[in-house]
Parts: sequence; C-alpha cells; structure tokens
Amino acid sequence: MKPFGITKDGYGVERLTLQAGPVTAKILTLGGILQDVRLEGVPHSLTLGSEDLAAYDGGPLAYFGAIAGPVANRLSGGRAEVAGREIELEPFAAGGHSLHSEPHGLHARIWSIEDFGADHVELVTWVGDGEDGLPGNRTFRALWSGSEDGTLTLTVTVETDAPTLMNIAQHSMWNLAGTDTIDGHLLSIAAERVLHIDSAVLPTGAALDVYGWHYDFREPKELGPDDRFDHNWCLSEAREPMRQVATLAAPNGPTLTISTTEPGLQVYTADGYEAEGVEGLDGRSYGNRCGIALEPQFWPDAPNHDWFPSIRLDPGEPWTHVTRLSFTR
Repeated sequence: MKPFGITKDGYGVERLTLQAGPVTAKILTLGGILQDVRLEGVPHSLTLGSEDLAAYDGGPLAYFGAIAGPVANRLSGGRAEVAGREIELEPFAAGGHSLHSEPHGLHARIWSIEDFGADHVELVTWVGDGEDGLPGNRTFRALWSGSEDGTLTLTVTVETDAPTLMNIAQHSMWNLAGTDTIDGHLLSIAAERVLHIDSAVLPTGAALDVYGWHYDFREPKELGPDDRFDHNWCLSEAREPMRQVATLAAPNGPTLTISTTEPGLQVYTADGYEAEGVEGLDGRSYGNRCGIALEPQFWPDAPNHDWFPSIRLDPGEPWTHVTRLSFTR
C-alpha cells in the first residue's frame, strides 16, 4: 500500500497492489479503481489508466477502471419511481439524463480499506439517504481477490434500509495489445440479443436479435473502425450463476475472459474519445477508440421499461454482483 495522491478536495488516495499468479493488479481507494493490470511477459499494461490522480479526480479518466453506480449507465431524464417515491438524479452534461449517478457516484468516492493482503483488497463505503438523490442508507463492500491462475474477481455486496435502485458496473477500459486503438482485437459475446438505442444512447425498449449482422459476436470477430458501440448485450433476463460471457483477445497477444452473474454487458468502444493532456500508462496518449469497456451490469434505464430485469433493492434482500477477469497469454 502506497499513497497515490491528494484529491482536489484534500482527501488522500491509497494504491494497493495484489498478486494473482502471473497477474499484478493495482487498486485505488478512489472509486475502487482497477488502475493497472500487468501480465508476466507482456511489456505494457492491459488496461488504460494513469499515474496522475488528477486524470481520475474529475478528469477524463474518471470512470476508467472504476466501480460505477449506484445506478450505472443511463437513466432517462434522471427520473424513476421507487416504492411510490419519485426520485431525480442530476443530469449528465446537456442531455438531461443521468449517467453512472454522476456527480455523486461510487467512482468519485474515497472508499475505506476493510481488509488487505497479498491476494485481496476489501473496500467499503457508506452513502446516506438522499445523498446521491437515491433513497436508503446504504453500505457498499467491494472485494478484489486474485487467484494463482491469473484471475481477478470483483465481488460487490450492498445493504440498504429503504427501497432503492441498484446497478453496479466494473468500468475498466481494455487494450490488450498496447496499440493506439482496439482495431484487430477479437471479441466474442455470449448473447443473442442487443438493446436498440436512440440518438441519446437510451434504450428504446426493443431488444434485437443479433443473428447474422453487425452485433453478432457469438463467435469471435475482429474489431475494425466500423465497430462503434455503446450498447447493452442481453445476456439473460435475471441474475444467473457465474458463467463466461465474453472474451477479448489481442492480435498475437493476451486474452481476457470475462465471467459474471449479471444479466447485461455494456460494450463501449470509446468512439470520439479524447484525453487531451493526460499521460497514460507506459507513456501513452489516449484518443479515439483507444480502448474498449466490457461492463457486466443490469440493463440500462431499467426502471423505465417494465420488462427489463428490475434494479430495485429492498431492505433485507441480498444483493451481490460478481465479475471475474481471467488473463492468459
């Protein structure tokens, strides 16, 4: 454990390093961020990040590697009803919709260290009733653990004392090749449907079959400049036991396998992204299509679509999100 810096609000951030066999991972107490991932024999980080805290602290890498929530992804108009109570979250930019519970999301909080060892980091944070626009005094625990086969597992548990909304995502940006773009990576997704979206990247309520067209990644397919996504693939209509949902492989390089309990996978290819003035890991600059986010979560804007898997959480109800990241050469 080493100091990583001081936020603009004067809070100290720690960086904790854990080992998972051939994988070394670094976690920040800011946002539970997976800041750096190294695989033995690979000369670059597999994830996008920075050694500069300012890049995360309200900067262009604010979500890179973070635990996003309590309501990850978009919520139309920032509004929904929970147990007869109308809630309203702050809008994101000019669109009028909320994104990742910005600006009060988990990605921007300093988490406390509950436990720390060579192969695990357990963090905890508390959010008061209405503090982020959502009801309930809530306790969030995030356990990062490593195993000897090169696997990192994130387990998030949540408790609340009032009905509330809950959708957590792990928001790492991946580029396994260390190149300027993700072009050439092979992607597979174990899903037969993808949510249709409108010009504001909000679900229209329709789920489209992927068979035989642009969104069909049931078999590994090479990513190219025309693959521009900020879409949710529908893995299931409820949480399921841990199962493999996606793979990402660099050309002649490492492979990432993602397993999860969650019913959706948001895929974001960083189209139009620009992190001007930010030095990335290994001295890199991050621009258009620099990485790909593969975010296990519930389907976006769920409270506003009756048939989507519900993200309501009630007091006394168990709530556990598990995502497993496995790395091989």
